[in-house]
Amino acid sequence: MPAEPHPATDRPATADRLPLRRRLLPVIALLLLAPWAAECSWGGFAIDDFLPVLIFLGPMYGGAAILIRETARHLGAGWPAIVLLAAAFGALQAGLVDQLLFNPDYLDDTQYADTRAAAEATLVPGLDVSLRQAFDYVGNHIVLTICAPIVLIESFLGADRRLRPWLGRPGLVVVSLIYLLGSLLIFSDSSGRKGFLASPLQVAFAAVVVLALIVAALLPRWRHPRPRPAASATPEKGPARRAPHPLWVGLLVVLVRFGTNLTSGWTGVGIALALAATVGGLIAYWSSRAAWGQRHVLAAGSASLVTAAAFAYLVPPYSPASPAAALAGDVAVTIITVALVVGAWWRLRCQNGA
Repeated sequence: MPAEPHPATDRPATADRLPLRRRLLPVIALLLLAPWAAECSWGGFAIDDFLPVLIFLGPMYGGAAILIRETARHLGAGWPAIVLLAAAFGALQAGLVDQLLFNPDYLDDTQYADTRAAAEATLVPGLDVSLRQAFDYVGNHIVLTICAPIVLIESFLGADRRLRPWLGRPGLVVVSLIYLLGSLLIFSDSSGRKGFLASPLQVAFAAVVVLALIVAALLPRWRHPRPRPAASATPEKGPARRAPHPLWVGLLVVLVRFGTNLTSGWTGVGIALALAATVGGLIAYWSSRAAWGQRHVLAAGSASLVTAAAFAYLVPPYSPASPAAALAGDVAVTIITVALVVGAWWRLRCQNGA
């Protein structure tokens, strides 16, 4: 996700001094939206499984999204830190919690068992991890589990609350416990880790990756970035280069989603990594220009969720479901996605007085 505008004030980042109910509302919304976006928004579950997903996966996915968002906002860090922390969560989740990154049998009891051959085509020798699956799993956690839900919820808030923490230390302790208990539930449940236990080498590899990403995310360079230049021209430097229209940001995100599945094997992984890096770098470059704002950030988040919802009609849910239940789930995904995206854009438009 790209960078975002920062408040003009230089006061330290602290939790809002608002009534508890108002401070908890976005927290609860993110707690529920993160698991839904992670597992339901792309068609992974039929409609009658939506509620169980929120109940059983909400503490883990939602807790992680809240902790990542609050960590970045308390530090005054921007989206680069959030993306790196989201990648750390993806590696932690797939490598150490449910360990599906190393378990070749993980999808055998689902309707995605036929993807095993494609996954094994990109196995990393010695680690027995599929680079194709690693890109998909971690990438989806970055985009759908963490970044898109944060973007949408923050866009519903006013500019004075959007980039400020929602929770103080007691709230962070509570959410941390919720996340840890939720992760422990998945790790110990028969349908979570599915009886698989990664080797010491695999565990060590995943732990090193997680720690490296967390350290990178917490670097001081991501904190309190300098404000962007004004859009007005100056005699010395000429006209300021403006950020493109938000539509272009959304189109780039859609391009990544389609381009990463062009072909399979190592060639496909190479294309996917190159395309993701190129688009990410271009968006980061645009975010340093004048007039970059929350509309651009929301365009990226909206495109991620809308693209996932569109693909829901083309993929089956994990578990077999009747055609009616599967279609009902896809339609529900469309309705929820449209409501969230339209609502976020409407709120942002009202805030900007347009």
